[in-house]
Amino acid sequence: MSDHYYSARPASGHDRQQIRETLRGRTFTFWTDAGVFAKKGVDFGSKLLIDTMEIPQDAKVLDVGCGYGPIGLTAAHLAEAGSVTMVDINERAVELARENARRNEISNVRVLQSNMLEAVKEERFHCILTNPPIRAGKEVVHGIFEQARECLEPGGELWVVIQKKQGAPSAFAKLESLFASVQEANKAKGFRIFRCRRP
Repeated sequence: MSDHYYSARPASGHDRQQIRETLRGRTFTFWTDAGVFAKKGVDFGSKLLIDTMEIPQDAKVLDVGCGYGPIGLTAAHLAEAGSVTMVDINERAVELARENARRNEISNVRVLQSNMLEAVKEERFHCILTNPPIRAGKEVVHGIFEQARECLEPGGELWVVIQKKQGAPSAFAKLESLFASVQEANKAKGFRIFRCRRP
């Protein structure tokens, strides 16, 4: 696999940058770097997911493919009485997400390096969030959906953002085969937010 954000150990040279983003009413400061997804600023799809997701205050949340942390850290801000686990295969992203949690003084999080959900496969969550790594291929993306179903509590929800031209129809069909209910919770600029409930 070529060296891009889905690589476990990006070979690209470092290019650390600091960005500021206001998400769900809170302003965050994030460090980003070369070799991680959306290094110049939080991408539109992630922002749409962040704006749409419904996170109970006491939820146990998992962010799959967390990158440098915008989705998971916003979830931790919303689930102030709960906890958030953030996973990514990319060790550089994991290090950045940990640093960004500290810098933003968010303590109800842990960040793990993991191929898909491997590191948390024995755990159960109320809510799983993902902006899946499309460039890793359909097998990986659909594998994340399958593993997410197994890691959800009964009645738990998977929230997915995916671009229509990058496989939203096939993703929707796959999700419908796995979950009791799949709804399009939001859409904008070719992106779709799918809300999937486990029975």
